[in-house]
Amino acid sequence: MSKKILIVDDDVAFGVMLKTWFQKNNWEADLVASLEKALQISNTTQYELILSDLRLPDGDGIMFLTYLREKKIMTPFIIMTGYADVQTAVNAMKLGAFDYLKKPIIPEVLEQKIELALKQEKESKKEKKDKMENGVATMVKGKSSVIQRVYNHVALVAPTKMSVLVLGESGTGKEYIARMIHEQSGRKDYPFIAVDCGSLSMELAPSELFGHKKGSFTSAIADKKGVFEEAKGGTVFLDEVGNLPYEVQKQILRSLQEQKVRPVGSAQDVNVDVRIIAATNEDLEQAIEKGSFRQDLYHRINEFSIEVPPLRDRLEDLEEFAYYFLTQANEELGKDVKHISAEAIEKMKQHHWDGNLRELRNVIRRAVLFAENQEITLDTLPVLGPRLQKTQDADDMALQPGDEKEQILAALKKARGNKTVAAKLLQIDRKTLYNKMHLYGMDLT
Repeated sequence: MSKKILIVDDDVAFGVMLKTWFQKNNWEADLVASLEKALQISNTTQYELILSDLRLPDGDGIMFLTYLREKKIMTPFIIMTGYADVQTAVNAMKLGAFDYLKKPIIPEVLEQKIELALKQEKESKKEKKDKMENGVATMVKGKSSVIQRVYNHVALVAPTKMSVLVLGESGTGKEYIARMIHEQSGRKDYPFIAVDCGSLSMELAPSELFGHKKGSFTSAIADKKGVFEEAKGGTVFLDEVGNLPYEVQKQILRSLQEQKVRPVGSAQDVNVDVRIIAATNEDLEQAIEKGSFRQDLYHRINEFSIEVPPLRDRLEDLEEFAYYFLTQANEELGKDVKHISAEAIEKMKQHHWDGNLRELRNVIRRAVLFAENQEITLDTLPVLGPRLQKTQDADDMALQPGDEKEQILAALKKARGNKTVAAKLLQIDRKTLYNKMHLYGMDLT
């Protein structure tokens, strides 16, 4: 059975050439020359791949991509562009495009990017299927007394209607705890939707959270339901809630109190019924004192709080998690590593784990990649520093106005590349550090 591709390009000769090439390579290809036609056909036909020119006579490829993602159509999307528009194409990737191609198109490069796009889509579908089949039960829970106390609190609050605030350092598994609460509640058969509050700007947040009406702003080319309406009957997880813009906090408070939202551009409210679980690695009471977080919203989302312990406070669980991540890494990397040496386990227990479970997962993944003879040893572990006490000279390195890039580089050097430690040195949260690194074109890996 041939695969279907949609080609969107107003250069008819070029489009026909592409269509012919795909047909010769066993694809069923549709060609349209405008945004309007692309919108129409995408609503009636399902494709394995979409190849769209950036510039169209009645819009552009980014508008088409935005429309598809708002409709939850996640088909791999590749932008075609001239040299002068490369930066715009890169921006399209941030909005969800898989990749971009510069014209004139080289067939070998086209083939390679198509292969990668289809492979990623296949892996993404498998991952979603596995999650649906296995739920949160596949995650190792740990047996330490501190984490068992957390699970007892989850079991206690899950059946209630109370809003829950999950506290803990970055990488401790706060979203996993939130999903546990949802799965053990009466809302488990309804959606669980996670929102990264750190990625919501003042301009974007109202549309993402509450939806919008067609024509309410330039790129609103169709009605869109917001997170609160999409999750109706279920749970909304507000991750890193302390990063919400102040004005958006006010709008969320109204929605929670009245159980209503008003889409952008609409004159009418929409009734919603959602449970709120929020998470943060910040001190919200301190944020309230600084005036960056609303006290009334804090009390509304903090009807019950659960603190997730850092990995260094539950080291008896480390080996169990290490083997869990070992299994994951074997599947991902096509390896068959079976053991972790006692010396390697002991070395890991001496590490501070500022990045918690997320850092442990990355360490195991790298160790599996380099492991020989089916065992992770001290030689295959990445360099792990000793247990660190609280940084003594953090005040000396707090991020100051001026050359931020140089300050960030200095902090990363001092932290030996550990971004969590670097963020603490600079006295900013990790997401702010990542945003600034991205702004200055710094390597995020």
